Amino acid sequence: MRSSPKRLPALLLGTALLAGALGFGNLARATTDSGREAPAAAAVVHTGHTAAGSTQASGDDPDGDGYIPAVPQVTGVVPSTATPPARYFHEFQANCSVTHTAPDDPIVYPGRPGASHDHTFMGNTSTDAGSTTASLYGGATTCRAPADASGYWMPSLYKGDRKILPVGPQTIYYKAGVTDYTSVRPFPKGLRFVVGDPQQNADAFRHHRGFVEGWECGDSYFNVDFPASCPDRADVQLNIRFQAPSCWDGKYLDTPDHKSHMAYPVVKPGTNDNMCPAGHPVAVPMVEFKMAFPVNGDMSQVRLASGRGYSFHYDFFNAWEERTLKAMVGHCIVGGLQCDARGYDQTHPEAGAALNQDYRLP
Repeated sequence: MRSSPKRLPALLLGTALLAGALGFGNLARATTDSGREAPAAAAVVHTGHTAAGSTQASGDDPDGDGYIPAVPQVTGVVPSTATPPARYFHEFQANCSVTHTAPDDPIVYPGRPGASHDHTFMGNTSTDAGSTTASLYGGATTCRAPADASGYWMPSLYKGDRKILPVGPQTIYYKAGVTDYTSVRPFPKGLRFVVGDPQQNADAFRHHRGFVEGWECGDSYFNVDFPASCPDRADVQLNIRFQAPSCWDGKYLDTPDHKSHMAYPVVKPGTNDNMCPAGHPVAVPMVEFKMAFPVNGDMSQVRLASGRGYSFHYDFFNAWEERTLKAMVGHCIVGGLQCDARGYDQTHPEAGAALNQDYRLP
């Protein structure tokens, strides 16, 4: 029998129940292009990602307490304080295209199709409300590396009533978030988390640890909400970059709030170095979404399915084939290279590539 930590505090559950009683989450429905019922865009502002949504049984969490233990757990690790040889880059890309959209979220609302605001999915082509580690692993994917069957998703973006989808492979970085890039190890199979919060206000979004440059287009940067207008040119798109926490507690693949098992690095006292905090000692890759939406001109009608621009957030569900992810992390991140999706750094051709021409292990 698996052991379970304490469940959510009564106050938190009570707050969630009160919110339900007040009508939050009673969403109007509209039919999507797939014929399924979805929350109407005007009625889903700041809905979808709440801790209470995770306290239900699912394929990966049969007792429904929101905690999914890692098997085996990673123990005996202390945060690295080492300073390896300086390398400006230690990263690789996972280039993944949009697969579909749906009002589903298998992390926050597992087993409940239509319960979330609309999401735009990338990577695994099968991701839906019922997705589990087993269903994603080894599945079809739009990522360049066939071994990356992970699910990546974010709130859908609209201009008026028209859904705007990123075109072609999007850049999803896997980087070192800590100074000792040699200490970074691959994600465990089935790790999942949510980055950001659809209920955050503009100030919280601007000061979020994952904030890089905010919304940008043309020469406009650091916008916490969508800019009023963008240059109306074919080469201009709306962009955003946002970084995920890169320190893991080594114990859980998920927790009820979908965040507590992860943490952002902290500054090593007396230095400018980043290291993992003691409670989350395991350094894993820092995922960074760099998304481009083909929209410009008048931006007054641009919105997210989750609300204003500062409600941006995203989800990650790891389903990489283990040997391939280990090879990419070892060659590119631990190796201090700036790799493409093959694990090749064109400035260091002598290092070779982690994957072959078909983006598979040689």
